[in-house]
Amino acid sequence: MPYAGNVSMTSERPLRHVAVLTLGCKLNLAESENWALELRRRGIAVSDRPVAADAYIINSCSVTHVADRKSRHLVRLARRLAPEATVVLTGCFAESAGPRASELGADLLVANAEKAAAVRRLLELRPTTPVVGASTAHRTRAFVKAQEGCNDVCAFCIVPRTRGRERSRAPAEVVREVCSREDEGYREVVITGTQLGAWGRDFLLPARPADLIRAVLEESTVPRVRFSSLQPQDIGDELLALWQDPRLCRHFHLALQSGCDATLRRMRRRYSIAQYAEALARIRVAVPDVAVTTDVMAGFPGESDAEFAESLAFCRQAGFAGMHVFPYSRRPGTTASLLPGHLPSLEVRARVALLLQEAERSARDFRGRFVGRMLPALWEQRVSRPNGRAAWEGLTDNYLRVRVETDADLGGRVTAVRLVRDEGDALLAVPVEAGAEVGGVPCAPRAVSRLSSPAASCW
Repeated sequence: MPYAGNVSMTSERPLRHVAVLTLGCKLNLAESENWALELRRRGIAVSDRPVAADAYIINSCSVTHVADRKSRHLVRLARRLAPEATVVLTGCFAESAGPRASELGADLLVANAEKAAAVRRLLELRPTTPVVGASTAHRTRAFVKAQEGCNDVCAFCIVPRTRGRERSRAPAEVVREVCSREDEGYREVVITGTQLGAWGRDFLLPARPADLIRAVLEESTVPRVRFSSLQPQDIGDELLALWQDPRLCRHFHLALQSGCDATLRRMRRRYSIAQYAEALARIRVAVPDVAVTTDVMAGFPGESDAEFAESLAFCRQAGFAGMHVFPYSRRPGTTASLLPGHLPSLEVRARVALLLQEAERSARDFRGRFVGRMLPALWEQRVSRPNGRAAWEGLTDNYLRVRVETDADLGGRVTAVRLVRDEGDALLAVPVEAGAEVGGVPCAPRAVSRLSSPAASCW
């Protein structure tokens, strides 16, 4: 454990408002959400954006040099926004930067292993004054951590060093948190982890992700469960059979990293392109209309022109619903940082640009398949249209961003819509009459509790 200590005490003013700022993975989002919930329960107002506040908790990332830069920027921004505020820095950048992180202006450094105590540590420094009505946000999607840490040692990845070895939460503990989020009004729960497919293999009696999903489905009635971040070797018949339950969102995030076997071997990934393609095909057969999203890296050390061309060609034929494209970033302490053949930054940026073009084309093709179709959407935020009309944006279960023009307050609701036009960043939709069937599920207004089976609510 590298460190976890306060640097200074910046203010004696009562703590009424905390900004919880998050970078990086869904696991960080789950942790930040728990801190926000704990603070609100104590009557403290919480923001998730960089605004003036009495204190900041910055959940940082260090997966690339860009993430490092963003983490440093958030600390400095917090200090500029509120010079007297208390700044707590945690997350993977705090781990990888070590004590140097305190030089940026953080008052309290909290190691990843001690994240659960971040709010307590802050409150030890600052007296609190409860704020009436501190929580006003719509509750849509909640992130629940099931696992953290990774035993794989991919050549490019610093996460095993910053997050530690694999540690799984007991299924009963995960289910309790899912039910708690359901009782708070959340309509979708996203199960997260550093290496989610590894859940359960560190138990005395090893378990599998299918066991966890089954427990969540059997012991809660939250309308939507998203369990998406897996690797090809995690995809099996027992797992895929669970997606017959319409509550499981039709979305898999299946990390690729490269579409070339030679590059994958240097990366020390645990699958071949043939195995990846087989997993992709099995998912699409088992889960119709599924969205498969992925991560793709450009410019890994030694990646030749031919290897990059092979990777790009695989992405073209894979038909992903979304691609997170990023350049290789040299991380001290990783095997890849010592490999020969590091590419010039201009070449890496050119390859990123080509992959981004493919990502845009592929996502557009996926969206286009659903124009004219009817799907349920979970509404997350109110937006303004260029024509001045009010609208809401949300997500379908298969990860399509949708938008509907309406003056109604849809926040946190699941309603049925017909998708009528691709607007590039989202699909424009119109409401569907109550009683229609969406994806084989009758759509009728109905409250959800553990005493009744869930159903999508209609307009």
